[in-house]
Amino acid sequence: MKGRQHDCGPVVTISRQTGCDAVAVARSLAGKLNRRYETSAWHWIDKEVLMNAARQLETDTSRVESYIAGHELSGLSEMLMAVSGRFVSDMKVRKVIREVLLTICNEGEAIIVGRGGVSVAHKVVNSLHIRLVAPFYWRVENIMKKRNLTIEEAEEFVVDTDEKRYNLIVNFMDKKPLNLDYLFDATINRSSYSVDQIAEIITVMYGKRVEAIKNLSQDSELMKRY
Repeated sequence: MKGRQHDCGPVVTISRQTGCDAVAVARSLAGKLNRRYETSAWHWIDKEVLMNAARQLETDTSRVESYIAGHELSGLSEMLMAVSGRFVSDMKVRKVIREVLLTICNEGEAIIVGRGGVSVAHKVVNSLHIRLVAPFYWRVENIMKKRNLTIEEAEEFVVDTDEKRYNLIVNFMDKKPLNLDYLFDATINRSSYSVDQIAEIITVMYGKRVEAIKNLSQDSELMKRY
């Protein structure tokens, strides 16, 4: 496929609807992959993307976080940043976040949680892309427990965060897709499985993905010979 990156990875991305415990899944997955492949290289990444991007932009993480969260700069904020000599445009933030994500993909053995990771990593051959979903009110209840919110507050938080996460993925795409389904190798219902069960499912899927990539590579070499 045109534009595919063969030298990057391995990398796993976990995109999620709000309230699906993706960080907990990533933490468990890293441990399972390390044990299965007898290494300590696999690690999960979340806020490190923000910190690395902020470091490259020579700004604080709040500027990068505001972009990730979909908050537009107010006129006053732009003026204050310009006066301080630290103005960073949305275009620049987007570019640097993409570069940080590509660096992570190049280094490999990474599990990227959110941050638009699938938008950048979907062209990496040695990759697996997972989407976590769950019924709306299952997620609302989960958020109520974790954040000590009322049901109204949790509903608003889930709806608002879902929209921002969707927009972030789309924003990092070279072309705006009609839908995001094709980006993911599998979609898993979080309400049907525990965190560790999901991590185990992904571990098995990753092993199958490695086998498929190896077979495709062998077929490609045979075709070159003949």
